Amino acid sequence: MLSCRLPSALKPGDRLRVVAPSGALRELDAFTAGVEIWRSRGYVVELPPDYDQGWGYLAGTDDQRRQGLLEALADPHCRGVLCTRGGFGGTRLLEEWQWPLGEPKWLIGFSDITSLLWSWAGQGVAGVHGPLLTTLAAEPDWSRQRLFDWVEGNALSPLTGQSWGTGRARGPLLPANLTVATHLLGTIHEPPLRGAILALEDVTEAPYRLDRMLTHWRMMGKLQGLAGVALGRFSRCDPLENVPSFTVVEVLKDRLRDLGIPILAELPFGHDGVNGALPVGVMATLDCDRGTLSIP
Repeated sequence: MLSCRLPSALKPGDRLRVVAPSGALRELDAFTAGVEIWRSRGYVVELPPDYDQGWGYLAGTDDQRRQGLLEALADPHCRGVLCTRGGFGGTRLLEEWQWPLGEPKWLIGFSDITSLLWSWAGQGVAGVHGPLLTTLAAEPDWSRQRLFDWVEGNALSPLTGQSWGTGRARGPLLPANLTVATHLLGTIHEPPLRGAILALEDVTEAPYRLDRMLTHWRMMGKLQGLAGVALGRFSRCDPLENVPSFTVVEVLKDRLRDLGIPILAELPFGHDGVNGALPVGVMATLDCDRGTLSIP
């Protein structure tokens, strides 16, 4: 079963480095606002000189982005890595990739950053599936505070969702963007799934594409052996008008409910809305009778 260790708790005054491992930065105002939120908390946030550069839809070449991440992880004065945005590109960094040894650091992001978070979890280090620098300013106060509480060593309040059945599950939590996680299956960067609580979200994926991905998981046997499933927001995933289709909820229920494990839906994480921070690889409890996802 997956077991991850937490980096040491952060405190104001610590140095954090900005890294752009995925898509080219487009949301400059939102990015600047996100950086200022961390700085207003008392953190020293370092920006690389090329944080706003691009190479096609990527935030630089693979070598440039890989080097930026490696430099942040190797910097003895850096306590954490703040990812600029998602998009695409993280999985490209994982080709011939080796995580550096040494004291673990905080890695914070979601969406395409799933690729890095899951790979690092496979090495036994817990990252944070939470707001990116380009999305942090849009979070409500409680969500921002939740992120700071976790990385600063404080307890988290349970998240509340809608139960699809009954029962209680306990296991290491694996939050992910469904599309990104699907493309890690069968690679060396797929963390141990058996006994885990899989927490999924996605954006701009039509119901038939969600169906296709979850059917792939089923055929690979990756859903068997899970302790439970937690579902966040599947935003902008509605079918086209006047086109025969199942709804997102119908697809998710059809592909997941026959697993016979606790499932909790409509949890406040994902794109296009509040994105409550979730630790990766840390023990969690999913309680369908209470409708809560709790850590620990």
